[in-house]
Amino acid sequence: MFKKISTVILLSALGLSLSNPAAADKTVEDFEVWGGVFSQGNFGFVNPQNAELKKFRWWMEGQGRFGNDATQFSQSLIRPGLGYAVTDKIVVWAGYAWAPTAEPLALKSGHPFNEHRIWEQVTWADNFSFGRLSARSRFEQRFFDHNAPLPGANDVAHRFRQLVKLAVPLPQVNPNLSFIVQSELFIAMTTIDNNPGFISRGYDQNRAFVGLGYKINQYATVEMGYMNQFINRPHSKRPDQMMHNFVASLFLNF
Repeated sequence: MFKKISTVILLSALGLSLSNPAAADKTVEDFEVWGGVFSQGNFGFVNPQNAELKKFRWWMEGQGRFGNDATQFSQSLIRPGLGYAVTDKIVVWAGYAWAPTAEPLALKSGHPFNEHRIWEQVTWADNFSFGRLSARSRFEQRFFDHNAPLPGANDVAHRFRQLVKLAVPLPQVNPNLSFIVQSELFIAMTTIDNNPGFISRGYDQNRAFVGLGYKINQYATVEMGYMNQFINRPHSKRPDQMMHNFVASLFLNF
Protein backbone atom coordinates (compact mmCIF):
# COMPACT_ATOMS: atom_id res chain seq x y z
CA MET A 1 0.00 0.00 0.00
CA PHE A 2 2.81 2.40 0.94
CA LYS A 3 4.55 1.79 -2.37
CA LYS A 4 1.35 2.53 -4.29
CA ILE A 5 0.81 5.80 -2.43
CA SER A 6 4.42 6.89 -2.96
CA THR A 7 4.22 6.05 -6.68
CA VAL A 8 1.04 8.09 -7.15
CA ILE A 9 2.53 11.06 -5.27
CA LEU A 10 5.74 10.94 -7.29
CA LEU A 11 3.95 10.76 -10.64
CA SER A 12 1.64 13.61 -9.66
CA ALA A 13 4.57 15.78 -8.57
CA LEU A 14 6.46 15.11 -11.79
CA GLY A 15 3.36 15.99 -13.78
CA LEU A 16 3.06 19.31 -11.94
CA SER A 17 6.73 20.15 -12.33
CA LEU A 18 6.86 19.34 -16.04
CA SER A 19 3.63 21.06 -17.03
CA ASN A 20 3.85 24.32 -18.96
CA PRO A 21 0.56 26.21 -19.20
CA ALA A 22 1.92 28.74 -21.69
CA ALA A 23 3.25 28.56 -25.20
CA ALA A 24 6.70 27.02 -25.22
CA ASP A 25 8.11 29.44 -27.78
CA LYS A 26 7.42 32.38 -25.45
CA THR A 27 9.13 30.90 -22.41
CA VAL A 28 12.72 31.50 -21.33
CA GLU A 29 14.37 29.09 -18.91
CA ASP A 30 17.00 29.42 -16.21
CA PHE A 31 18.73 27.26 -13.60
CA GLU A 32 18.82 28.72 -10.10
CA VAL A 33 20.04 27.74 -6.63
CA TRP A 34 17.92 28.71 -3.63
CA GLY A 35 18.89 28.48 0.02
CA GLY A 36 16.94 29.49 3.08
CA VAL A 37 16.52 29.29 6.84
CA PHE A 38 12.93 29.24 8.15
CA SER A 39 12.39 29.51 11.89
CA GLN A 40 9.42 29.88 14.17
CA GLY A 41 8.60 29.49 17.83
CA ASN A 42 6.40 30.74 20.65
CA PHE A 43 6.80 33.26 23.47
CA GLY A 44 6.44 30.73 26.27
CA PHE A 45 10.06 31.35 27.24
CA VAL A 46 9.09 34.82 28.53
CA ASN A 47 7.06 33.24 31.34
CA PRO A 48 6.82 29.42 31.34
CA GLN A 49 4.02 29.63 33.93
CA ASN A 50 1.76 31.54 31.51
CA ALA A 51 0.20 29.05 29.07
CA GLU A 52 -1.40 31.87 27.05
CA LEU A 53 2.03 33.15 25.97
CA LYS A 54 2.65 29.87 24.14
CA LYS A 55 -0.18 30.76 21.77
CA PHE A 56 1.69 33.83 20.56
CA ARG A 57 4.20 32.93 17.83
CA TRP A 58 7.15 34.51 16.05
CA TRP A 59 8.35 33.88 12.49
CA MET A 60 11.68 34.73 10.87
CA GLU A 61 13.11 33.58 7.57
CA GLY A 62 15.99 34.52 5.32
CA GLN A 63 16.51 33.36 1.74
CA GLY A 64 19.15 33.77 -0.95
CA ARG A 65 18.50 33.00 -4.63
CA PHE A 66 21.08 32.88 -7.41
CA GLY A 67 20.04 32.94 -11.07
CA ASN A 68 21.40 33.22 -14.61
CA ASP A 69 22.58 29.61 -14.32
CA ALA A 70 23.38 30.22 -10.64
CA THR A 71 26.16 32.66 -11.53
CA GLN A 72 24.84 35.80 -9.84
CA PHE A 73 22.64 37.10 -7.05
CA SER A 74 19.01 37.16 -8.17
CA GLN A 75 16.86 37.79 -5.09
CA SER A 76 16.90 37.62 -1.32
CA LEU A 77 14.10 37.66 1.23
CA ILE A 78 13.98 38.76 4.86
CA ARG A 79 10.56 37.95 6.30
CA PRO A 80 9.69 38.50 10.00
CA GLY A 81 6.20 38.01 11.41
CA LEU A 82 4.01 37.47 14.46
CA GLY A 83 1.22 34.95 14.91
CA TYR A 84 -1.42 33.55 17.22
CA ALA A 85 -2.37 29.88 17.55
CA VAL A 86 -6.16 29.65 17.26
CA THR A 87 -5.91 25.88 17.82
CA ASP A 88 -3.03 23.41 18.01
CA LYS A 89 -3.34 23.03 14.21
CA ILE A 90 -4.27 26.54 12.99
CA VAL A 91 -2.16 29.71 13.34
CA VAL A 92 -2.91 33.18 11.98
CA TRP A 93 0.02 35.43 11.05
CA ALA A 94 0.97 38.91 9.86
CA GLY A 95 4.34 40.41 8.99
CA TYR A 96 6.66 42.24 6.62
CA ALA A 97 9.06 41.12 3.89
CA TRP A 98 11.95 42.85 2.10
CA ALA A 99 13.00 41.42 -1.27
CA PRO A 100 15.99 43.00 -3.09
CA THR A 101 15.66 41.76 -6.68
CA ALA A 102 18.04 41.58 -9.67
CA GLU A 103 18.24 39.65 -12.96
CA PRO A 104 16.62 37.55 -14.32
CA LEU A 105 13.53 38.93 -12.51
CA ALA A 106 14.67 42.51 -13.05
CA LEU A 107 14.95 43.86 -16.58
CA LYS A 108 18.36 43.52 -18.23
CA SER A 109 18.00 47.09 -19.47
CA GLY A 110 17.03 48.31 -16.01
CA HIS A 111 18.46 48.16 -12.50
CA PRO A 112 18.05 45.94 -9.44
CA PHE A 113 15.07 47.03 -7.36
CA ASN A 114 13.60 46.62 -3.90
CA GLU A 115 10.24 45.10 -3.18
CA HIS A 116 8.51 45.54 0.18
CA ARG A 117 5.59 43.37 1.23
CA ILE A 118 3.02 43.34 3.99
CA TRP A 119 1.64 39.83 4.40
CA GLU A 120 -1.11 37.99 6.24
CA GLN A 121 -1.53 34.24 6.33
CA VAL A 122 -3.22 31.24 7.92
CA THR A 123 -1.29 27.99 8.38
CA TRP A 124 -2.72 24.56 9.08
CA ALA A 125 -0.96 21.23 9.68
CA ASP A 126 -1.99 17.79 10.89
CA ASN A 127 -0.61 14.24 11.00
CA PHE A 128 -2.31 11.35 9.21
CA SER A 129 -1.53 7.68 8.72
CA PHE A 130 0.08 8.47 5.34
CA GLY A 131 2.15 11.45 6.54
CA ARG A 132 1.99 15.09 7.56
CA LEU A 133 -0.23 17.37 5.48
CA SER A 134 0.01 21.15 5.73
CA ALA A 135 -1.40 24.20 3.98
CA ARG A 136 -0.63 27.92 3.94
CA SER A 137 -2.94 30.64 2.60
CA ARG A 138 -1.16 33.98 2.24
CA PHE A 139 -2.18 37.48 1.09
CA GLU A 140 0.51 39.98 0.09
CA GLN A 141 0.49 43.73 -0.53
CA ARG A 142 3.55 44.47 -2.69
CA PHE A 143 5.30 47.84 -2.96
CA PHE A 144 8.14 48.57 -5.43
CA ASP A 145 10.78 51.26 -5.67
CA HIS A 146 11.36 53.47 -8.73
CA ASN A 147 13.79 50.99 -10.37
CA ALA A 148 11.14 48.29 -10.73
CA PRO A 149 9.42 47.88 -14.13
CA LEU A 150 6.38 49.71 -12.76
CA PRO A 151 5.09 53.25 -13.30
CA GLY A 152 5.83 54.39 -9.76
CA ALA A 153 6.35 53.55 -6.11
CA ASN A 154 2.73 54.29 -5.18
CA ASP A 155 1.26 51.33 -7.03
CA VAL A 156 0.31 48.41 -4.78
CA ALA A 157 0.05 44.89 -6.20
CA HIS A 158 -2.19 42.51 -4.25
CA ARG A 159 -1.49 38.77 -4.51
CA PHE A 160 -2.88 35.54 -3.05
CA ARG A 161 -0.75 32.43 -2.57
CA GLN A 162 -1.89 28.91 -1.71
CA LEU A 163 0.62 26.26 -0.70
CA VAL A 164 -0.14 22.58 -0.05
CA LYS A 165 2.60 20.28 1.25
CA LEU A 166 2.78 16.57 2.02
CA ALA A 167 5.61 14.86 3.91
CA VAL A 168 5.51 11.05 3.68
CA PRO A 169 7.81 9.17 6.13
CA LEU A 170 10.23 6.63 4.70
CA PRO A 171 10.88 4.36 7.71
CA GLN A 172 12.08 1.53 5.46
CA VAL A 173 15.02 3.74 4.43
CA ASN A 174 15.61 5.83 7.57
CA PRO A 175 13.28 6.71 10.48
CA ASN A 176 14.20 10.40 10.11
CA LEU A 177 13.74 10.58 6.32
CA SER A 178 10.63 11.82 4.48
CA PHE A 179 9.57 12.25 0.87
CA ILE A 180 8.34 15.81 0.27
CA VAL A 181 5.94 17.00 -2.41
CA GLN A 182 4.37 20.44 -2.52
CA SER A 183 2.83 22.98 -4.86
CA GLU A 184 2.18 26.70 -4.41
CA LEU A 185 -0.17 28.62 -6.67
CA PHE A 186 0.12 32.42 -6.99
CA ILE A 187 -2.85 34.57 -8.10
CA ALA A 188 -2.43 38.30 -8.83
CA MET A 189 -5.52 40.12 -7.60
CA THR A 190 -4.81 43.45 -9.29
CA THR A 191 -3.44 44.66 -12.60
CA ILE A 192 -0.73 47.32 -12.72
CA ASP A 193 -1.47 49.26 -15.93
CA ASN A 194 1.95 49.95 -17.29
CA ASN A 195 4.31 49.12 -20.12
CA PRO A 196 5.68 46.38 -20.31
CA GLY A 197 2.80 45.01 -18.17
CA PHE A 198 4.83 43.83 -15.19
CA ILE A 199 1.83 42.46 -13.29
CA SER A 200 -1.49 41.22 -14.72
CA ARG A 201 -4.52 40.10 -12.77
CA GLY A 202 -5.04 36.33 -12.69
CA TYR A 203 -2.70 33.35 -12.70
CA ASP A 204 0.75 34.63 -11.74
CA GLN A 205 2.96 31.61 -11.13
CA ASN A 206 3.27 28.12 -9.71
CA ARG A 207 6.05 26.43 -7.77
CA ALA A 208 6.09 22.62 -7.72
CA PHE A 209 8.66 20.92 -5.48
CA VAL A 210 9.76 17.32 -4.95
CA GLY A 211 12.55 16.32 -2.60
CA LEU A 212 13.62 14.71 0.64
CA GLY A 213 13.48 15.90 4.22
CA TYR A 214 15.72 14.75 7.07
CA LYS A 215 14.88 15.41 10.73
CA ILE A 216 18.15 16.28 12.45
CA ASN A 217 16.61 16.59 15.92
CA GLN A 218 13.40 17.77 17.57
CA TYR A 219 14.09 21.34 16.48
CA ALA A 220 15.71 21.12 13.03
CA THR A 221 14.78 19.59 9.67
CA VAL A 222 16.64 19.88 6.37
CA GLU A 223 14.85 19.64 3.01
CA MET A 224 16.53 19.45 -0.41
CA GLY A 225 15.13 18.89 -3.88
CA TYR A 226 13.99 20.23 -7.23
CA MET A 227 11.50 23.06 -7.75
CA ASN A 228 9.91 23.92 -11.07
CA GLN A 229 8.84 27.57 -11.03
CA PHE A 230 6.71 28.93 -13.87
CA ILE A 231 6.02 32.68 -14.07
CA ASN A 232 3.11 33.72 -16.29
CA ARG A 233 3.12 37.09 -18.12
CA PRO A 234 0.09 37.08 -20.44
CA HIS A 235 0.06 40.82 -21.27
CA SER A 236 3.73 41.67 -21.05
CA LYS A 237 6.42 42.25 -23.64
CA ARG A 238 8.61 40.18 -21.35
CA PRO A 239 8.45 36.41 -21.99
CA ASP A 240 7.13 33.89 -19.51
CA GLN A 241 9.85 32.33 -17.36
CA MET A 242 10.46 28.76 -16.23
CA MET A 243 13.06 28.31 -13.50
CA HIS A 244 14.65 24.95 -12.68
CA ASN A 245 15.68 25.45 -9.07
CA PHE A 246 17.81 23.39 -6.72
CA VAL A 247 16.42 24.24 -3.28
CA ALA A 248 18.00 23.61 0.13
CA SER A 249 16.11 24.70 3.24
CA LEU A 250 16.67 24.49 7.00
CA PHE A 251 13.51 24.54 9.11
CA LEU A 252 13.80 25.40 12.81
CA ASN A 253 10.85 24.99 15.16
CA PHE A 254 11.27 26.06 18.77
